[in-house]
Amino acid sequence: MPAKIIESRPRPFKRVDIDPITLDIIENAMLNARWEMDAVLFRTAMSPGIREQHDEFPMIANLDGKMVVGQFGSFIYGFKEAYDGTIEEGDMFFMNDPYTCNGAISHANDWLLLRPIFKDGRLIAYAAMFGHMTDIGGKVPGSLPTDAQQIFEEGIRVPPTKIYEKDKLNEEVLEIILHNCRMPQWNRSDFNAIVAAIRTAEKRVIEMANRFGDDVYYSALEELLDRNKRAMAKLIKDTVPTRKQTFEDYVCDDGMGMGPYKMKCSMWREGDKVIFDFEGTDPQSIGSINFLLNEEMFKMFCGVYMIMIYDPQIMFNDGFYDLMEVHIPEGTLLKPKFPAALSCRTHALGRLFDLLGALLGQGSPDFLNAAGFSDSPHLMYSGHDKNGEWFQLFQIGFGGVPGRPVGDGPDGHSMWPSFTNVPNEFLESYFPLRIETYETIPDSGGAGFHRGGNGLRVSYRFLEDGQISIHDDRWLTYPWGVNGGEPGARSRKELIRVDGSREILPSKCDRIQVREGDLLHFDTWGGGGWGDPLKRDPEKVRFDVEAGLVTVEGARRYGVVLDRNLEVDEKKTAALRARMAKKRPRKLPLFNFGGTIEELKKRCKRETGLEPPKTPEFPGARKPAKKKRKAKAKRKTVAKAKSARGKKKAAGRRKAA
Repeated sequence: MPAKIIESRPRPFKRVDIDPITLDIIENAMLNARWEMDAVLFRTAMSPGIREQHDEFPMIANLDGKMVVGQFGSFIYGFKEAYDGTIEEGDMFFMNDPYTCNGAISHANDWLLLRPIFKDGRLIAYAAMFGHMTDIGGKVPGSLPTDAQQIFEEGIRVPPTKIYEKDKLNEEVLEIILHNCRMPQWNRSDFNAIVAAIRTAEKRVIEMANRFGDDVYYSALEELLDRNKRAMAKLIKDTVPTRKQTFEDYVCDDGMGMGPYKMKCSMWREGDKVIFDFEGTDPQSIGSINFLLNEEMFKMFCGVYMIMIYDPQIMFNDGFYDLMEVHIPEGTLLKPKFPAALSCRTHALGRLFDLLGALLGQGSPDFLNAAGFSDSPHLMYSGHDKNGEWFQLFQIGFGGVPGRPVGDGPDGHSMWPSFTNVPNEFLESYFPLRIETYETIPDSGGAGFHRGGNGLRVSYRFLEDGQISIHDDRWLTYPWGVNGGEPGARSRKELIRVDGSREILPSKCDRIQVREGDLLHFDTWGGGGWGDPLKRDPEKVRFDVEAGLVTVEGARRYGVVLDRNLEVDEKKTAALRARMAKKRPRKLPLFNFGGTIEELKKRCKRETGLEPPKTPEFPGARKPAKKKRKAKAKRKTVAKAKSARGKKKAAGRRKAA
């Protein structure tokens, strides 16, 4: 039963005409309120993931729950459909269990707080924000166990709960939640910071409604949503073909030795509406890489991607959702059934953007991006220092952004909006480690007319004994290149022990014991290249070599030869490019994956130092396979019997004759 909204003075708002100046003022005031939410949060949160890296997502929505300003789309619809209580003035809701809020958030580390905003006894808007908590309990520090098989292993789960009722904090519930966390002081501070940010948004909304009038404020939000819908309708009609486009990509492994896992999607347009169908995606994993993808969330991913690629001037909000239809089969990697583990859903989440880029670009290759979002790599490091104090780090790494139609991909960058790195000085001040290397990896970006961004190497020297966890992907598959561009380099993690021994670590692992003096090289993937590398201006290649982004040997991937002074040898360059062009196919591939899955597995040990993952085992897949084998055996037996009877009859006829 959906939530019931209680208003003391219910009466409908009236849609009125708004002049462009007033609309512009309200639009920018809303945007300012959204950024003010961030500012309040960053000044009061304690965890580095939120305070420094900005792993949080604010939103202000209209009274129907449609996001007007924000960056992650509205999750209020999922909440309202799942919550069967009342929504009243003075309430604030808390939740972190994806299964009990229709995937409004997608793993339990994300704490979502949501506030209905009332004015003069009636609902006028919503404000909400969620942020990633460093720890929520569970079987490993950081609460993202790579070997979890059920969500119960991943930390405390909270269904939609009134954490504030009539503006009174339910302290006992909050204390129970914090009691289950390894860093309760950080969680409490981050919780209060989110509350403060939401109250700031509420204050600004009421100020706007008082200044312009309730009906004008309501109408302005509706117009901003309508304007987005009109712009997106034209964008969809101009860029999405009616012919079905299909693409598939893979999460390399599940952290339990199996993989890769296929994510498949088809896209086409029917009239003004674009259809996405994930039929063909692999069944859910027994591991924790499942991603409970809310359909509204996917619409947001698609909308923001289209806007950023085709027309960044469009104000991003939820107005266009009616123009998209999304089908995700249940029981698959992207819509797992309870109680499937979800903590490591980041790999599928990141891969979704590569999938989207391929789908949207197939019909218009000039707008096709290479692969490179790929993942959101995590490092966790925890233990007790020499004073017996507990320390715990959660950090997000960055990779290479793909080559694009408009230019090279940025190096060592995050594609999440507004994310930043944790300053090395901060890490070294608050955690027992030293950053010995922080640099982009030359040649890790795919060669192309537009070069893929290089991946990032961060080398951590651990100064205390402890335990690390690593979450990453793109170690088996490559970030593919497009329009003749080459793939980017894979990710890699190497641990050098203080005794000099070396160990290649899997991309997903927990409970790795490290000792004082051990060194971890944390290398992320590079972005795929865009376009023919032999057509790249040799002077650009020379500049990249001087800048340390490409090596002298790596310049030869572009057919460019440099002399001892790092000047372009035009004669040798022309000769090399001619030889390279002669050896390759006349028509360059639209996508360059670096090999089939079978080929990548065959080369895996030699190229990565790791054993290839085994073919996944899917829950419930054995019985149908067994039935198929039985049916086949039965058909074989029947056919054999028929053949025997036929031979017997033939022998009888011959005898009679």
